[in-house]
Amino acid sequence: MAGRHSRTRLFSSPAGIAATAAVALAVGGTVGAVRLTSGEAAPQPAVNTPASAPATPGVPSASPSASPSRSASPSPTVTASPKATRSQAASRSRPRTAAPRPAATTKKPAPTSNVVDSGSCGASFYDEGQLTANGENFDPSALTAAHKTLPFDTKVRVTNPANGKSVTVRINDRGPFVDGRCLDLSRAAFAAIASVDVGALTVKYEVLG
Repeated sequence: MAGRHSRTRLFSSPAGIAATAAVALAVGGTVGAVRLTSGEAAPQPAVNTPASAPATPGVPSASPSASPSRSASPSPTVTASPKATRSQAASRSRPRTAAPRPAATTKKPAPTSNVVDSGSCGASFYDEGQLTANGENFDPSALTAAHKTLPFDTKVRVTNPANGKSVTVRINDRGPFVDGRCLDLSRAAFAAIASVDVGALTVKYEVLG
């Protein structure tokens, strides 16, 4: 008890503290067993701790027991699919040349018919008949006419002086056999220059060669 009491005795002077510490070391005691009461706490033994990075203010430091964070696996790289190539025909690989422009063609003037004879006479029309004088079937819708003496297939231009309308007919029949008339037109030819209700009129004719 006396020894224990001496270890917990309070000293107020620095010299007493140093003497007590020397005695404790001599008898194999530890400095930590001596209570130093000089107004300050005894120094704590240093503890070796693993070095850590200085803490950043406002950022909590990682706990030593925390397992290292698992590294994120890299995202798979997307490779672009090869572009499809189109094979080109041999004829396509040849250099292209400008298309030749069509050569300008001069329009030939329509041949003019010479008037070999002309005059005025009465003209009528007819729309019935079996055969014409040259052996054709009569067609009232065709531009034909009958004349007493002109050769078959002769072209005659017939003009109505009252309105200036004209029509060119082909001679394929004989007639008319009425005094004062020299032409008997088909119904279609007469309707081209006048109304069929007129029946007959005076026309100007030109025989074309």
